[in-house]
Amino acid sequence: MTQPAAPRIVSCPACGKPVPWVSESAFRPFCSERCRNIDLGAWAAEEYRMPEPEKPLQEDQ
Repeated sequence: MTQPAAPRIVSCPACGKPVPWVSESAFRPFCSERCRNIDLGAWAAEEYRMPEPEKPLQEDQ
């Protein structure tokens, strides 16, 4: 009889704690509701931004 594969383990994006990637992990990829809310707050505060490409300087003529 074969044994089921071990669940994939991911790191919580907020604190780095290992989290098994299974349906029982209600807050995955986060380890807890607290870490999920910390991340949500960072998004709401616009802490995650894509850098804007630098525009070339225009010389005055």
